[in-house]
Amino acid sequence: MALRGGHVPAQDTQAPPIVGLGMELGDREFETFRAIVLKELGISLSAEKRALVAGRLMKRLRHYGLAGYQDYLALAMADEHEDERRILLNLLTTNETHFFRENEHFVYLEKTVLPSRQPGAVFRAWSAACSTGEEPYSIAMTLAAHLPEGSWEVLGSDANDDVLAHARAGVYPIAARDEIPEKYLKRFCLKGVRSQEGRLLIDPALSSGVEFRQINLVKPLPVIGLFDVVFLRNVMIYFNQKTKGEVLDRIVPSLKPGGRLFVGHMESLVGIGGDLKKVAPSVYRTP
Repeated sequence: MALRGGHVPAQDTQAPPIVGLGMELGDREFETFRAIVLKELGISLSAEKRALVAGRLMKRLRHYGLAGYQDYLALAMADEHEDERRILLNLLTTNETHFFRENEHFVYLEKTVLPSRQPGAVFRAWSAACSTGEEPYSIAMTLAAHLPEGSWEVLGSDANDDVLAHARAGVYPIAARDEIPEKYLKRFCLKGVRSQEGRLLIDPALSSGVEFRQINLVKPLPVIGLFDVVFLRNVMIYFNQKTKGEVLDRIVPSLKPGGRLFVGHMESLVGIGGDLKKVAPSVYRTP
């Protein structure tokens, strides 16, 4: 799960309305959408995202033939339209990722974490904001290349169930091959043929070790067990300080003693890291 945003600023009463096909996203409606996203996902939409909100929700107004955004709000918030609220949230989250993003983390995983793992134990990794699946599959390739078969498992989770469907399919544009190291590309990926021509497919032998679940990090976590590593990258920057602390309070207990937490290179845990110890750039270890 990732969305570009920042702290919620004071309402700008002078901001011009966003207009589309004669429809305006007024101040009141925009602030209501912002409040919904903040409450449900912990993400603060900046004022600069007003055009994005208007554009992405316009397709739902067209779908229902509605006269304006206020009508859509009334529809989406009705008790009988829970599925529409899910669609609303999915539309207002932007998921940007790629294979082996911030590659230094995968080198650290291979060179430092895996050699010190507990022999005989199943190595468990969690990609906690996995978007369309590139990160958990990158983790899986690294584990499969260096650990015995059946000795590892990966969980990928996101609040957006649309991107999870993409992740489970394991099908990507053929250009994604340029992001994957050659040694992994040959071993774990397939070139699509016939109906999948022009696509890159994750080998089912690898994807069988990866589970995907819908998990909202700003809500209480389901029972998912303990992990050797958790990748929580490029999502904390979209939370305010209070929400960051609450998310960490949920996630850190899911790490085994000595487990590692990976965050994005632009993220910091200063003031909220608790007992976590920084052991490498954007890598933290539990006691």
